[in-house]
Amino acid sequence: MRYKITLAYNGSAFCGWQVQSRDRSVQGCLQDALGMLLGCPTGVVGAGRTDTGVNASDYVAHFDSPKDDIDCAHLAYKLNAILPKEIAVYDICAVDDDFHARFGAKKRQYQYHIHSRKDPFRNAFSWYCRYPLDLDAMNRACSYLLGVHDCSCFEKKGSDNSTSICEIFAARWEEDRDCNGARTNGAVTFTVEANRFLRNMVRAIVGTMVDIGRGVHKPEYILEILDGKGERGDAGQSVPGHALFLTKIEY
Repeated sequence: MRYKITLAYNGSAFCGWQVQSRDRSVQGCLQDALGMLLGCPTGVVGAGRTDTGVNASDYVAHFDSPKDDIDCAHLAYKLNAILPKEIAVYDICAVDDDFHARFGAKKRQYQYHIHSRKDPFRNAFSWYCRYPLDLDAMNRACSYLLGVHDCSCFEKKGSDNSTSICEIFAARWEEDRDCNGARTNGAVTFTVEANRFLRNMVRAIVGTMVDIGRGVHKPEYILEILDGKGERGDAGQSVPGHALFLTKIEY
């Protein structure tokens, strides 16, 4: 029987999603906990890899079990009791055997958070960028991201992807606002949606966008490096991972 898990995690405590031989990972913690509760080794397949320090607020995974009578609500309760505090299981449910957390995903959404005024309460999940940013220029640059592209210019060197072709459905920068509609301390959020993401891709896009927002490049620079199938060095620096969240997966 196949089961789907919906969960969230604070990436600061892990080397990323994927199991590592020596370092702590989200996948490893989840597999260990499930194996303990189900009484047999249990592999978990995630919707995709996230890098060291990167967070997920709405992540999907699946596992198979010979048991077809699992009390899903009770299993979720017990998992939350023994998993590290940085991982929270929101839901477990039985699904069809052909459901696949990774290959069945049609769209993934990431968000990156930046604040431009010193704020000790934002530092854990937002990047403090001291430069004033031109959001209009950055959003013009976003329009050039849309569509199907070879995104190797944003891909970390040494990645083992079979292809660097991605289709980007949406990309935008927005000012953060409180419940009254007021701007919140110079904070902005980048949201991007695509059918797939390469290793380090979102962080490299944000780094390039920040260069555009600072006036280092024109918005059209995005199109230049994409059309030229540029090398990784053509894009901006990779921004820190702690401010990046995987926020939505659609099937």
